[in-house]
Amino acid sequence: MSNVWFVTGSSKGFGREFVLAALERGDRVAATARNIDTLSDLVEKYGDSVLPIQLDVTDRDQAFAAVKTAHESFGSLDVVINNAGYGLFGTVEEITEQQLRDQLETNLFGVFHVTQAALPIMREQGSGHIIQISTIGGIAAFPTLGGYHASKWALEGLTESLAQEVAGFGIKVTLVEPGGFDTDWSSASAVTAEAQPQYADLHDAMKQRSGGPQPSPTGFGSAILKVVDAEKAPLRVFFGELPTQIAPHIYQQRLAEWAEWAPVSREAEGK
Repeated sequence: MSNVWFVTGSSKGFGREFVLAALERGDRVAATARNIDTLSDLVEKYGDSVLPIQLDVTDRDQAFAAVKTAHESFGSLDVVINNAGYGLFGTVEEITEQQLRDQLETNLFGVFHVTQAALPIMREQGSGHIIQISTIGGIAAFPTLGGYHASKWALEGLTESLAQEVAGFGIKVTLVEPGGFDTDWSSASAVTAEAQPQYADLHDAMKQRSGGPQPSPTGFGSAILKVVDAEKAPLRVFFGELPTQIAPHIYQQRLAEWAEWAPVSREAEGK
């Protein structure tokens, strides 16, 4: 039996790789994008196996309607990948309130809408797999990305709770945490706050740090199939080598600092 996938942000980048991997092995996919013209090539090649759906994930009613359409068209809903999102660049002082709200609307509430729409269907089936595309920036933080990190750290907490809540219904939940890849996340799709001169040196330093070549996400297709097909799916999985280098260092630092300040922790309890 082929799986039915629902993938947000299918027009390019990670989302396109996920869709292609599913279609190539004979699965069926409800591929969503804000502009479904970007999905026409998929329809031409894969025919009825792909269902293009126009979706802006910030529109809750549209998200529920899209999930309903996918389920009614294909008869089941096995894999939901919440991939739609973008980057917000700027220091905490530079980003505007509206920019932060917009970031949360897409990267957090967009996922929330689609997940809530899918859960009743998966509960009734007694099966399903919800995959949230997070980032190494969901467990680590870097300068000039505070708004983006806020959306992804919130997503991580929401999803870890979700995994515990729905395990009894036979629903799997996974956070995919990629490193840097060659997509338009930091270019065409990004929003950049108006820079303040006080942070000029920091912005220059960050540009130098991120100026090197990044790998292509062409391996995302085979990687996501391993996650989807796993009998025991991971709650968290890194995509790319960079997160495997960053994460241990971060957690070592945290553990060391917590240990250093343990006397103060005990003092807070009056001990």
